[in-house]
Amino acid sequence: MPARYVQPLRILVQFCFLIFMLWLGIRFYLFVRYVGSGGGIAPVPRPDGIEGFLPISGLLGLAGWLKGVGINPVHPAALVVFLTILGVSLLLRRSFCSWICPVATISECSWKAGFKSMRRNLRLPSWLDVALRGLKYLLMAFFIYSIVIAMSADALRDFIFSDYHKLADVRLLDFFLHISPTALGIILFLVAASVVLRNPFCRYLCPYGALLGLAAMLSPVRITRESARCVSCGVCNQLCPAYIDVMHKKSVNSPECIGCWRCVSHCRVESTLSMRVMGRVAIPGIVFALLVVLFFWGGTLVGRATGHWHTMLDIAEYGRLLGKQGSRGD
Repeated sequence: MPARYVQPLRILVQFCFLIFMLWLGIRFYLFVRYVGSGGGIAPVPRPDGIEGFLPISGLLGLAGWLKGVGINPVHPAALVVFLTILGVSLLLRRSFCSWICPVATISECSWKAGFKSMRRNLRLPSWLDVALRGLKYLLMAFFIYSIVIAMSADALRDFIFSDYHKLADVRLLDFFLHISPTALGIILFLVAASVVLRNPFCRYLCPYGALLGLAAMLSPVRITRESARCVSCGVCNQLCPAYIDVMHKKSVNSPECIGCWRCVSHCRVESTLSMRVMGRVAIPGIVFALLVVLFFWGGTLVGRATGHWHTMLDIAEYGRLLGKQGSRGD
């Protein structure tokens, strides 16, 4: 079966997750409103999945776990989602970036709209592209050093149980509800840049993507090219959002590969490009899509089953923290 169906399927998965994440955000907003009202409006349960937007808390939880502090009980789902995404990358490359991540979904829609209107996307000179790509690795190294290496077990414990960290989810919500002109300007600049460049934030600035890319290099799954069948038309190179030279590779093991299947889906010679395990067993697109979704959701189910999903914070504690935050704002 031709692999062209994979792109509509991937886009469907992307938008299903985007809608789900918007729903999570709305539910969390309603929860914060309920707590802030002192119970004066209809109760709304806190959606624990909102912690998927707290990768720094996930990294804190991982560092604390490795140093004997135990699994972060304040935002346990943050650690579960963090480890799940790492696991997905180890097994299925950076598929989180091209199938699930809402930022990448919006960025992809932007550069596709730019291509449709301008008939091209700009590409930076090679020397500048390489230099800018290094930024995300510097940011990744900064966070790993600052949290995993520099912080002692006691410092991690103190920070995890601090009021500041307890309200990390609320602070993120406040960031968007009361966004500063500077932050809004940066976001609008990145959106505008995404119209003319392919995934500039993901390619140059996302430390999460940098970590997932390094993990993905250990993945047994990768794009494989049958050189005997290849006609060197260059379509795969043109369509790759990461500008990987697929046409001249036997297999693609670049940390920039996001497992989007665009090269496979648009290859002019059937079966020349395929996603394979250890370069041998080909994975059908529908199976790859199911694995991405099942592994991602499976990780959250493991978190629930092991009791590491719901926060230790109750409504009264959230009320105390929000009241304290409000008094400081006054």
